Amino acid sequence: METRAFVERLTQDPEYRTRVQALRWFPARPARFAELSPPPPPPLAQALARRGIQRLYTHQAAAVAHARAGRHVAVVTGTASGKSLAYHIPALEALLADPSATVLYLFPTKALAQDQLRFVLELTRGEDGREDPWRLMPGTYDGDTPPDRRRRLRQSSRLLITNPDMLHAGLLGHHVAWGRFWRGLRYVVVDEMHVYRGLFGSHVANVLRRLRRIARQWGREPTFILASATIRNPQEMAEALAGGPVEVVEDDGAPRPERCLLLWNPPRVGHPPARRSANLEAAELMAELVAEGVPTIAFGRARVVAELLYRYTRERLERIAPSRANRIAPYRGGYLPEERRAIERRLFEGELLGVCSTNALELGIDVGQLGAALLVGYPGSVASMWQQAGRAGRKEGPGLAVLLAHDAPVDQYLMHHPDYLFAQSPEPGLLNPDNPQVVLGHLRAAVYELPLKPAELEAFGRWAEALMRLLLDAGEVWWDGTYWRWKGRFYPAGQFGLRTASDATYTIMEMESGRVIGSLDEASAFFQLHPEAVYLHGGETYLVHRLDLEGRVAWVRKEPLDYFTQAVAEQRVRMVEDPAAPVLERAVGPGSVRFGDAVVTQMVYMFKKIRFESRDSLGWGRVELPPTEIYTHALALAPTPEALAAVAATGRNPLEGMWGAANAVLGVLPLFAGCDGSDVGAVVDSGPHAAPAIFVYDRHPGGAGFARRAFDELESVLEAARELVARCPCESGCPSCVGAPVPPSSQVDPEQATRGRVPDKAAALHLLMLLTGAAPLPEAVSGAARGGPRRVPADGRCRRAEVEPRPDGSPPRCPIGTRRRPGRRDPSSLRRSRARRCRGIWRCGCGPSCSGWPSGRPTPRQRSETGRRGPGASRST
Repeated sequence: METRAFVERLTQDPEYRTRVQALRWFPARPARFAELSPPPPPPLAQALARRGIQRLYTHQAAAVAHARAGRHVAVVTGTASGKSLAYHIPALEALLADPSATVLYLFPTKALAQDQLRFVLELTRGEDGREDPWRLMPGTYDGDTPPDRRRRLRQSSRLLITNPDMLHAGLLGHHVAWGRFWRGLRYVVVDEMHVYRGLFGSHVANVLRRLRRIARQWGREPTFILASATIRNPQEMAEALAGGPVEVVEDDGAPRPERCLLLWNPPRVGHPPARRSANLEAAELMAELVAEGVPTIAFGRARVVAELLYRYTRERLERIAPSRANRIAPYRGGYLPEERRAIERRLFEGELLGVCSTNALELGIDVGQLGAALLVGYPGSVASMWQQAGRAGRKEGPGLAVLLAHDAPVDQYLMHHPDYLFAQSPEPGLLNPDNPQVVLGHLRAAVYELPLKPAELEAFGRWAEALMRLLLDAGEVWWDGTYWRWKGRFYPAGQFGLRTASDATYTIMEMESGRVIGSLDEASAFFQLHPEAVYLHGGETYLVHRLDLEGRVAWVRKEPLDYFTQAVAEQRVRMVEDPAAPVLERAVGPGSVRFGDAVVTQMVYMFKKIRFESRDSLGWGRVELPPTEIYTHALALAPTPEALAAVAATGRNPLEGMWGAANAVLGVLPLFAGCDGSDVGAVVDSGPHAAPAIFVYDRHPGGAGFARRAFDELESVLEAARELVARCPCESGCPSCVGAPVPPSSQVDPEQATRGRVPDKAAALHLLMLLTGAAPLPEAVSGAARGGPRRVPADGRCRRAEVEPRPDGSPPRCPIGTRRRPGRRDPSSLRRSRARRCRGIWRCGCGPSCSGWPSGRPTPRQRSETGRRGPGASRST
C-alpha cells in the first residue's frame, strides 16, 4: 500500500480525520560524500564493495579520520545514517593490520548486538563464501552465550561484542583470564550513547572508568568511538563516558527518504470524558496496515503495553485477515533467550509482518523494509521519538510514523503544540557518574579487580575517598601502606546490576510444570507479581498464586482471564539534611523551592482488576507487601500561605490545586529534563517547614540529575504546566491536564505510581498563575467556565447573567433561583429537591451559596471529592 494514499484515506475518512491532530511531510534529502584518505586496505575495500558501499558519507569519513589518528570521537547523526560504518572501518583496519589487535563493541541491548554481529559476519565473509577468512572469531558474549562458546571467545576472539552488564559482571573481574584480549585492545566502541542517561548511564560511566584502569594495567590506552542519535549535549555526555576529550561529528551527510509524521489524538469518550485508549487505537491501525501487507512495528513504553498491543491486534486480524494473524509477534525483555532469538530471526528474515515491541527494537537495528512505525504514547524524549519514527522507510520509499497520544499531560501538550515537537532540538543526556550510591558498588568491584592506588580515587569522583573509608570501617578493604586491597568474601560485581535500583531478581515459574517462563527485578515484582496479579507473557494470561519473598520466586498458573491487574501504591517524601551536601533554596513567585537529599517511602497496598479493551473496573484486592525506601534527590516547591489563601478565597480547595499542579508539572517535565516518566515522581506532602509542598524526586537511589534539572528549569516548567492546563478544552479537569490517571505505560509496571482521581482544574490553574506571575483569572472564568462554583457577589445576583446574557439583553433567570440574599435560603425559589440538584451540578454557576450553604461551607459534592485530608496528608502522583 502506498504511504501517501493511506495517509490521504485517514485524513478524509469521517471517523478518523478528527483524530489527526497534525501532519508533517519531511522531504527526501540527497547524500553528500567524502573521500577517505588513505582508502581502506584492499580486503576491506572489496568487502565493502560487495555490500554496495563504494563511497562514504561526510560524517563517516570524518569519524574514521579521527579514530585513525587515535582521537576519541563521537558521531552524532540521524536514524539510518550509517553510523555503524564509522566504527566498523577503523576497527577492521586495525584487526587486519595487526594479528594481535582486539576490539570491544558495547551495545545496550542483545537484539542490537545480534544485528551488528550479523553485519560483521556478512561483511567479512570471503568471496568464495568462506566464513571468517580474516580469523577475527567475532561473537556475542552475553548472558545467553553457552559456556563452551564463552570459552572459545575468551581464547580466540579478536572482535568481541557484549553489553555493559556483561562487561561489568563477567569481563572486568576476570581480566586475567582475558589477558590476551586486553593486551591487544585498540578500540572500544560505545553505540547508542544517548541511551546511557540517568541511573543506567551513571553506572555505565563507572564501568568504563574500571575498563580504562584495567586496560592501562595491560599497557593499553584504547581509543573510544561513540555513536548516538542526536542529543543536545553530545560533547559533555561523550566525555563523561570516554573519560577524556572527544571530537564530535554532527554533519550528517546521509540521504533521507521521504517521511510522514502524523500526530493522532484519540477521541473523548465516556462521562466524565476521557481519551479512548491509545492501545486500542494503535491495535486498529496496526491490524489494518498488516492486513494490507505493510510491515509495521508498534512501540509501547512498557512490557505490558507490548503484550496488550499484540493481544488486541491479533484478535482484530483473526476477524479481518485470519491468514496474517500469525505473522505478528510481541518482543520485550523478560522472555527466555530462545524465545527472543526465534522472534529476531523471523523479523530479520521478513517472516513477520508486524511486531509489538518495547524500546528494545528502537536502537539502530536494521529490521528490513518497514513501511510504518506506530509510537503508542510519547516515548519520553525527542531523541527516542525520532529513533522510533526512523524505523519506518529506512531503505527506500516513504515511511509513515504515527504518534498516538495517551490521555496524559505531556502527550496532550504535544498534540496541541505540534510545532514544539517538530522544531524542538533533542533533550540533553543527563547522567551523574559521581552519585555516591552508584560509585560505592563500583569501588568495591575496582578494588577486587586490581589493588587501588590513592591517586586513582580521583577518577571515581569527589566522594570516592570518603566511600573508601566506609569500606575500610566495614572490613571489606584493607590498606597495606601503598594500595587499597580487597578483603571481602564475595564477588562485588555480582552484587548489583546496572539498570535497576534493586539488585534482586525474581524468577517466574509455572506451577504445574515447574518451567521458568521469565524473570523480573524486585521493584517490578512488587507491582506485577503480587498474589492475584495477572502476568502477561506472549499474549497469554497467568495468575500469580504465590510470591516467595525469601526464595524470590513467583508461582503462576496459566488461566484464560479477560482482565489484567494494576497495582496501587502510596509514596511519602521527606527531605533530609546532609552537611556535606548543602540544600539549595530560592524564591519562585509567591513561594520557595528547595533542592537536596530526600527519602522516598513507597508501599504497594492494593490492586485493581481491569477488563481488556473496555478497561472497565472489575473490583479491587488487597496487597500485603513490605514498604521500600530509597535515598535520592528531590525538590520541594512550597507556595506561601498567602498564595494558598488566595486560592481558597476563590472558593477552591488549595490542596486540590497543589495536586493538580503537581500532575501537570510531572506531565511536562520530560520535555525539559530529558527524562522518561519512569525516572521521576511527584507527590504532595508536608514540606520542609511543615507546610504543604509539591515534591518532584528522582526515582533512582542517589539521584540521577533530573530533579536538579527541574530545580534549574522550574520557571519554564511551571509556565508550560500553566499553558497546558489553560489550553485544555475540558471544563473541570481531565487526565490530559490536571488529571492523575495511571499512565498506560505503567498499567502493571512500577515505573509510575498509581495516581487517583482528577483534581480541581480551576484551583490548579489559579495556583499555577500565581506561581508564574501570570495575570489573575477573571472571576467568571475561574468559576463555571473552568468547571465548578463561583463566588456570589455582595448583591446576591447570579453570575451567570454576566456570562450568558439573554437574547433581549436582560439577565437570565437562574435555573434554581435568581435574586436572593447571600447566605440565606429563599423558600419561594429554593425547594429542597432543587437545592440538592444545584449542589450536584452547579450549572447556574452561583457557587456554594446558591445551594443553600453559607459561602465557604463545603457542599456534599465538595466533601466527597476532596475527602477529609489535612495539610499534612500525602497523595501519590
